[in-house]
Amino acid sequence: MGQIYATTDSLDLLAAVRAARTAIASGEVIVMPTDTVYGIAADAFSASAVQRLLDAKGRTRATPPPVLVANHETLDALAENVPALARQLFERFAPGPLTVILQARGSLQWDLGETNGTVALRIPDSRLARELLKETGPLAVSSANKHGEPAATTAQEALDALGEVVGVFLDGGPAGGEPSTIVDATPLTRGEPARIVRQGALSRELIEEVLGDKLAPVDAPAAEPAVEAEPATVPEPAGETQPAVVAANPEQVASAPAAQPKPSTGHES
Repeated sequence: MGQIYATTDSLDLLAAVRAARTAIASGEVIVMPTDTVYGIAADAFSASAVQRLLDAKGRTRATPPPVLVANHETLDALAENVPALARQLFERFAPGPLTVILQARGSLQWDLGETNGTVALRIPDSRLARELLKETGPLAVSSANKHGEPAATTAQEALDALGEVVGVFLDGGPAGGEPSTIVDATPLTRGEPARIVRQGALSRELIEEVLGDKLAPVDAPAAEPAVEAEPATVPEPAGETQPAVVAANPEQVASAPAAQPKPSTGHES
């Protein structure tokens, strides 16, 4: 059965992050809070760990998970040909409840599922999540629940749903927000409008302020699905006062071996 780790003070937090980092390094999955709902996370560069994530949720490779990163710099390490408007979206709304689908770098050795060469990227607005990401590198993350069930909004709910297959549960307090809004920005590289493929916490009106007429109308026919909905991640408790974690390990992006990725177009939540 999995174990819940508190993050209420510096000692608890250090122990929790150490347990999560060790599990990720061993190819296991963990449950972590973010700024939307609790998410089940795995090393994005470990195909077997990503498969464990999908198996734990009861998902297939047709619904690849989004990838959470700690900062804006990592975006360019994972995606190529980032359109200027997509970059503006990140500059305005990240960290936050925004996930953007982009073309993945072909030199990365990873297998997130059937991504058709894309990757859904997000910077969570949670200090705990970002500090953990600095320790582990990019994580594939999906909502902490079985397929078809409601996303967990507390660590205990996540434990009840996934305790038999996940060992480490970081408790960041109760969640309660909508999942992130997912924007497929890959059409921008072809001079076509971007699309909202899942409406979430970030309103269409705010996205439209950045994209203008480069955002496809609500009723516009979809060309081809892009990554699936991102993980329902846990919202960070209001007034979070958790101490920062000292980042020890470099993000494993620059050293990722070259290989053709097998990304998806149905990035999920």
